[in-house]
Amino acid sequence: MTEPRLRVAVAEDDRDIREYLEEALRRQGHEVVLSGGSGREILARAREARFDLLVTDIKMPDLDGIDLAAELNRERAVPVILVSGHHDADLVRRAAADHILAYLIKPISEADLAAAVPLAMLRFRHFRALAEEAVGLRQALEDRKVIEKAKGILMRRLRLDEDDAFRRLRMHASNHNSKLVEVARQVASADEIFHQLEGIHPRS
Repeated sequence: MTEPRLRVAVAEDDRDIREYLEEALRRQGHEVVLSGGSGREILARAREARFDLLVTDIKMPDLDGIDLAAELNRERAVPVILVSGHHDADLVRRAAADHILAYLIKPISEADLAAAVPLAMLRFRHFRALAEEAVGLRQALEDRKVIEKAKGILMRRLRLDEDDAFRRLRMHASNHNSKLVEVARQVASADEIFHQLEGIHPRS
């Protein structure tokens, strides 16, 4: 899965890691248009830079990466790859409410970053398609959770990749004149029924 040249912002208070991310992104063909060690600095310069993707550490001295993502997305939808020093379930739950579309654990390999960028952009395109149906951005974020669950079910049951699972959901919704999120809820409900049926062992 390759991604065209993107304009990327990097927020990371550790200078060595920040420079590593910048160089890795450039080697992958992207342009780093904004870089800094402070969430406030990125936020203040975001309008002039107009980037396509944000790669941000969670813990920074003035504004953490999740809050930075939320502030940026109040004005304009921007996909975010979140970087963390360790896996933290509470942080992951916080991240799920916003535009965090990929999550990387330090130390980050260039291969991990190369895989995360197109994945985040793919999920962002899915989100934008969903936002066209939703009444508002907050509703789109809530609907996204349902869509992600349905995609996972189709990927598991039909052995599809993520993009094909999304296309099938959209095609089914279009064919039945339904909203995408409604089809996703139907898939999740059907999966739950299958789980219940699998747990029933009738007497022979």
